[in-house]
Amino acid sequence: MARHTNVACTPVSRVIFLLIGMGQLLVQAEDLGNSSWQKETTSRLKAIYERGEFRAKTFQAEWLSDSSGYTIQELDPQTDKMISATYKVRSEDRTESNPEEGTDTKRGSLVSLDGSRVIEFNDRNLFARDLASGQRVQLTKHSSEKDIDYRNPLWSPDGRRVVFVESDATLVRQRPVLVPDDPSYPGVQNNRFARVGEEIEKLRIGVVDFKGSNLQWLSIDAPEDGYYLGQVEWAGSANEVLVEKMSRFRDKREFLLATIGGDVKQIFHESNDAWAESSQGKNSGLTWIRGGQAFVVVSEKDGWRHAFLWSREGKELALLTPGDYDIIDRAAIDEAGAWYYFYASPDNGTQKYLYRVPLNGSGTDGSGKLERITPPDQPGTHDYRFSPDAKWAFHTYSTLDSPPVVELVELAGHRVVRMLEGNHELRERMKGVVSHPTDFIQLDIGEGVTMDAWMIKPKDFDPSKKYPVFIYVYGEPHAQTVLNEWGAAQIDFHRVVADLGYLVVSIDNRGTPAPKGAAWRRKIFGSLGPLSTEEQEAGLKELARMHPYVDLSRVGIWGWSGGGSNTLNAMFRKPDSYHVGIAVVPKPQPHLYNAWFQEIFMRTRDVNPDGYEQAAAINYADGLKGKLLIITGSGETNTHIQIIEGLVDRLVELGKAFDYMVYPNRDHGLREGAGTLVHVRMLIIRYLLEHLPPGPR
Repeated sequence: MARHTNVACTPVSRVIFLLIGMGQLLVQAEDLGNSSWQKETTSRLKAIYERGEFRAKTFQAEWLSDSSGYTIQELDPQTDKMISATYKVRSEDRTESNPEEGTDTKRGSLVSLDGSRVIEFNDRNLFARDLASGQRVQLTKHSSEKDIDYRNPLWSPDGRRVVFVESDATLVRQRPVLVPDDPSYPGVQNNRFARVGEEIEKLRIGVVDFKGSNLQWLSIDAPEDGYYLGQVEWAGSANEVLVEKMSRFRDKREFLLATIGGDVKQIFHESNDAWAESSQGKNSGLTWIRGGQAFVVVSEKDGWRHAFLWSREGKELALLTPGDYDIIDRAAIDEAGAWYYFYASPDNGTQKYLYRVPLNGSGTDGSGKLERITPPDQPGTHDYRFSPDAKWAFHTYSTLDSPPVVELVELAGHRVVRMLEGNHELRERMKGVVSHPTDFIQLDIGEGVTMDAWMIKPKDFDPSKKYPVFIYVYGEPHAQTVLNEWGAAQIDFHRVVADLGYLVVSIDNRGTPAPKGAAWRRKIFGSLGPLSTEEQEAGLKELARMHPYVDLSRVGIWGWSGGGSNTLNAMFRKPDSYHVGIAVVPKPQPHLYNAWFQEIFMRTRDVNPDGYEQAAAINYADGLKGKLLIITGSGETNTHIQIIEGLVDRLVELGKAFDYMVYPNRDHGLREGAGTLVHVRMLIIRYLLEHLPPGPR
């Protein structure tokens, strides 16, 4: 295997529309334009992406501070103006008022606790404005010779100081991008881009008083290669700041208490050979309790994502959530009732339920104190927005096939008080779309590895026939695709594809962030690509073994971003198993990707050269046998087009037939410009229909 690490790129980004290959797509696309499928498919895609007909309604409300009710904004049918309506939780009482006039749109967390001053941003500096007099005071002043930003400013409890983070990107290299102004003489915009192994932003934390004087910098050690910050906030007084600091590789994490102008004390520290904090940030931050004398922190140091109780002095007091299960996310802390609420699904990684344990750590005795709050007859995904006293909540419940329902519930007994949003119209609409319930499947690929998957069947499915398979893959540590949640994994688009005559399947391999333990998630560490490729193929074969209607002679695969990379890996490394691949905005040369993400999971090429060589799809391009379409945008700021153009040149060098579509000036989501969202999906479908014959055999 030849190693290709610095492939020269042809100026493809200057071409607006380019298809490389045998030229069949353009010819046959014209014929496909007259096919009967196109009108219906286009209409369904426009309903999804342009008219928003499958977008669920949400419920927006603010809890009253005493938890007695909540306020929502409603349209008054008589005046056609917005009014504030307050509803009580224990009765049907409803009162109206006009929305507060003159509210400063920059308030919120930027307003001091006494309501007298507000922090404002202007010309990349921080200012404090007195709300009574309107007088503004400049708090920061950076050099014009440096590229500096200020972030996350917060008032001290006494309203006399502001803490903030300074980010200095001066040494981060700039990447030029064409600006689509004059078609003949386009401008150039330079964007900071910290590539793997190169300079990242320099950070420091400042504290300044409300008069703009006495600026002090906290004495936080700054490694030469840089570091990242998580939670930065006042630690209960105007003299102490809490700082969450993470190493560049995120393999070390610590919480510090920094005294203004004084010492810095470590109150929590952890390290991991892979990572202590992933790109999702699920573990980041702590929550103070007991008047700031203790805190709850989430860590995977014992092999599961658990909540721990620690003292302010830095001593571990208790494990709050013992057992072989993961916290999916935090929910709420009820100090008065002494409960810690969180989301988990100990037996099924595709679901999300609300649980609670005693806040004092008494659940560590193994006496079964873990209590599920979500009703047992509601499989799917649940979210709760708690009232301040943690006795009430706005409960949202959905499945992959059922739109969200929002209810007001009393947590005691999970009593439903009233329906807040039922999405009834959407629910009726879905009856004409979901011809078969989505199948959730467990794929046992041996050696104790069982992966979750879902499968959508065509509307006229006949189990006695064989159907082509179209796999949607992500397979990297940032996201799951197999979730029983409304709107997950581009499900509306996949239903359209299925109804054209395909089994649409998605599989979560090890390395995805499923709640299956730290070992599951970290199995992929060191090289993103090899493990996912092996396990995706093994899952495909197990699916066919379980279901004879799976046609392994007709298999397509597609994915976006990291899923695009795994699509390339499948097509290059497993050419006999995958016959059509569609890679959208992939990263076939991971060493050219951004440092913030890639270094968590693979470090740098200096310390992990073999991992980068094995992860780079470009190094396996000579294995391509099937039909491959690569899609990107020339305005990419994430997986830059030059990362992809290196692969384009390599495929050309190898004489491989493939197809390539560049959307001009589109970014990573390929959504800029009228019609783009639909056009991208229609391109995927046309390519699939042309090269992977649909329907039963």
